[in-house]
Amino acid sequence: MTETEFRKAIQAIRPVDEAMAERAWQRQDSLVKPPRSLGRLEELSVQLSAITGKLHNTVEKRCIVICCADNGVVEEGVSSAPQSVTLAQTVNFTRGKTGVAALSKEFGVELMVIDVGINAEFSCPGVLNRKIRKGTFNLAKRPVMERWEAVEALGVGLEAARRAREQGYDILGVGEMGIGNTTTSSAVLCALTGLPVEKTVGRGGGISLSAYERKKRLIEQALKAYRPDPNDPVDVLAKVGGFDIAAMAGVFLGAARERLPVVIDGFISAVAALCAARIEPKVKGYLIPSHASYEIGYSRAMEELGLRPVLLLDMRLGEGSGCPLAFEVIRAACAVMNGMATFAEADIDDGYLESIRKEDSFSVEGAGGETK
Repeated sequence: MTETEFRKAIQAIRPVDEAMAERAWQRQDSLVKPPRSLGRLEELSVQLSAITGKLHNTVEKRCIVICCADNGVVEEGVSSAPQSVTLAQTVNFTRGKTGVAALSKEFGVELMVIDVGINAEFSCPGVLNRKIRKGTFNLAKRPVMERWEAVEALGVGLEAARRAREQGYDILGVGEMGIGNTTTSSAVLCALTGLPVEKTVGRGGGISLSAYERKKRLIEQALKAYRPDPNDPVDVLAKVGGFDIAAMAGVFLGAARERLPVVIDGFISAVAALCAARIEPKVKGYLIPSHASYEIGYSRAMEELGLRPVLLLDMRLGEGSGCPLAFEVIRAACAVMNGMATFAEADIDDGYLESIRKEDSFSVEGAGGETK
């Protein structure tokens, strides 16, 4: 995909339907319950209506897109696991042997596993081969990829979302596998926001204190040397990101283009979502955060997006593991909207709520978790 083709593709992204969101709130407020008493479930049901343009929705056909790629920066000893784990876990996704695979199997969620840049030649029937190159360059030595490669990776994500729509999925989640990608994600977050490494860099999968200090120092040096442009997310991805992060950003963009709700997993997924929203701000209305990642940079990415996670579980596995859990909460939101009776249907006079409604004393959160 050329950059011209990419720009043309994302021009098809439209804002969520605010008129339908208002209709959805009206229905929620007519259901037989105190105003806004079901909190985030109401917000999620309204967001789904705004995304799809339909008052009643279901999310029975669910898929997590997992973008897999290696990162040259592992040469610097910033990861606890060897690079070979990227390939091993990518194959294990298809065998149902990973965290996200086990959770997905339990809840009837399907996986779309994509090789965007694993540092190996291999063949696995359950893995889509969209390899751009065998891993990125070492962040400590040079920009990690060429600009055209970043655009190509974004295009892989756009294609994945299109494929998901064609296969009839109602909702997507976005996960990853790539040893070293907490380093690249932190670098991207610093570049986009101007935040210092102390606010964005965690210890990832668990590294020694000396490796942690080296990780922070390496990111600072790369940002100073390559000067990624915060106003150009593609430049940021090309200089300090990764094939996995770029492809994930493409999935978020593609989901918005296809008018599909899309769930953010943890830190790396959140950084990719921020990249997508910086490329096209209308994407924000389609994003649903799953859990509050234990990684320190996660909350910063959420602040930048203006979103709130649905779950607090102290998770930091990655892979998309928060998505199957969030899908169940979103299914509950649909059940509320679709199954509850209105006051009229329940033959209850709701006049006793008028004073509460007029005072507007209850907290209201809008679609996507933003203040309404």
